[in-house]
Amino acid sequence: MREAYPVSPVQSYRQLFALTGPVYVLVAFVARLPLAMSQIAALLAVSGATGSYAAGGMTAGALAVANAVGSPVAGALTDRVGQRPVLVTQSVLGTLGLLALAVLTLGAGPGEPWWPLPVVAALAGVFLPQVGTMARVRWRPISATGRRGAEPRLMDAAFSYEGAADEASFVLGPAVVGVIVAIAAPVTSLVVAALLLGAFGTWFALHPTVTLVGRDTGSRAGRGRLVTPALLVLAGVQLSIGMIFGSIQTGTSVLATQAGAPGLTGLLHALLGVGSVLAGLAVVALPEHVGHVRRLRIFTSALVVLALPLLLVGSLTALAVALLALGVAIAPSMITTFTLAERNTPVRRLGGAMTTLAATTGTGYALGAALAGRFADLGGHRPAFAVTIAATLLATTLAWTGAGAVRRALGAARQPEAKDQEAPSPVAATS
Repeated sequence: MREAYPVSPVQSYRQLFALTGPVYVLVAFVARLPLAMSQIAALLAVSGATGSYAAGGMTAGALAVANAVGSPVAGALTDRVGQRPVLVTQSVLGTLGLLALAVLTLGAGPGEPWWPLPVVAALAGVFLPQVGTMARVRWRPISATGRRGAEPRLMDAAFSYEGAADEASFVLGPAVVGVIVAIAAPVTSLVVAALLLGAFGTWFALHPTVTLVGRDTGSRAGRGRLVTPALLVLAGVQLSIGMIFGSIQTGTSVLATQAGAPGLTGLLHALLGVGSVLAGLAVVALPEHVGHVRRLRIFTSALVVLALPLLLVGSLTALAVALLALGVAIAPSMITTFTLAERNTPVRRLGGAMTTLAATTGTGYALGAALAGRFADLGGHRPAFAVTIAATLLATTLAWTGAGAVRRALGAARQPEAKDQEAPSPVAATS
């Protein structure tokens, strides 16, 4: 007889972390910081060395785009050969790439050709691992250890934590870069990101939990199509959320600059993450009868409502309040999207699915920033925030119209799961 699921968030997280121990949780969190640091570190280091914001922006953009393109490929490879060889390769080559970018940046100067910098940044970006997505993939076999299958309540806790951890990393990462730049040369932040990746990225790749994630043995069991209507709906939602991030950062920068405090842009943008982290950790407390498809509809609808005040803000104080409020709906939306992808994706395709969602988020960030920047040139921060509103409307439209495709995928995924539960447990058979 299956034990009752824990009913409180504290119990859920305590039981979840007991399966791995605190060391794994710490390593998996620190290992995702280099990705969160690298883009802004490249921007500040290259801009400072060359005296050109165009050079810094091009370098940071090349790194981000290359990572968005390379991540799904790496995710698909982990499904084929396992996480360990792919993550070790990524950690080593990504470290070397960031160090190479730092060396080239040191040799760059105002007025000198800077075209090699975006090229090297792109090469580094291709190999930067998406640790958060790989950690999500691991939680299914971790939570199933000693059981017939993954516990739904534990998986909810795992994805709530991972969503909050990702948000926290993208708040802490830029903050760490800011501290480093304040006390040392900007290029130092690239070196620190490289060292963290080399140490903690490799540690994450070699951690014993990696052995729980099976590789494709050629059997058709656990395999299936990666690109499905359901995954396209969920990827569209993540694209929209990425656009929210990018457009908000641009609009915040414009308003802060107009207020004579451009240095507050990063701090204000971090407020979005603060509300998001707190709400993300609380998602696990939702009752089980509130299904995930319904949750996605509710949370994306909340995005629209909470984003509308951005069109009214005219001061940094009002913006701070609006960003804190909007963050409350962001992490729950992302957590629900990734959870739905995990539940309707064949086990041998999880790596590809998780990294595809991460890649579409990054693509949406670039798209939202570009659109908001163009509109901001025409009319300031309000047109930039209008892009944010449009992105929330796109997310909720996809959540409502695509619910049928997602439900069908969930139903199809439950059929083989039910058959597996009828079969003898492998753990029980060997004990």
